[in-house]
Amino acid sequence: MTPLEECWRELKFVSDVSGLNEEGRKILLPIFEEECRERKIRRVKRLLKCSGIKRIKLLEDFDWKANPKLSREEFMSFARSKWIDKAMNLILIGPAGVGKTHLATGLCYKAIQDGHSAAFISSYDLVSRLKKRSQHKDSLIQYYSSLKVFCLDELGYLSASQEEANDIFQIISKRSEIGATLVTTNLVPSQWGKIFEAATATAILDRLNMNGVFLTLEGKSYRTKSS
Repeated sequence: MTPLEECWRELKFVSDVSGLNEEGRKILLPIFEEECRERKIRRVKRLLKCSGIKRIKLLEDFDWKANPKLSREEFMSFARSKWIDKAMNLILIGPAGVGKTHLATGLCYKAIQDGHSAAFISSYDLVSRLKKRSQHKDSLIQYYSSLKVFCLDELGYLSASQEEANDIFQIISKRSEIGATLVTTNLVPSQWGKIFEAATATAILDRLNMNGVFLTLEGKSYRTKSS
């Protein structure tokens, strides 16, 4: 597909591009390319505003030397794969300050740059938001369930009630095999019973394990190193 044909499809023209002569192609291509660039910029700004990402993190800026036990190749293999199209899950496990949030944010931001809808939210903020909209939380659950990428950050720093745990399960379950889910946590899977009741923890892990990748980060805290 030529650049003009790509722009033609992006701008959703009904007529056939083959009807243009060579002179018309040369005149219109720069105009269409500029319009496509502007549309992409506007789309990325809109998606970023809706995502909840408070501070942009780039994968290229991650300090791999600070996490000697994290396989860079294994992580980048996931990042370069069609993880969004395949609705793959990624669970990043490790203590505070080792870069889990940086990597998850970087993946979300890259997804937004590629035009995908994404949400990034801490488990505490998610539960708080569901409480505030308790009368209409079904629409909120449906919203998070329908996004292409959903990141639940800091799972492990919250002791959820059974109702709250069920809401989290509903979101993850509805997303199963439909959308990609990212989770950062300080707890290994065997410790998730500290957050949820055993049956709920097992059910959530079962959904995440389906088409999921679990990676552990170990190393010195960024915050300790910078202090």
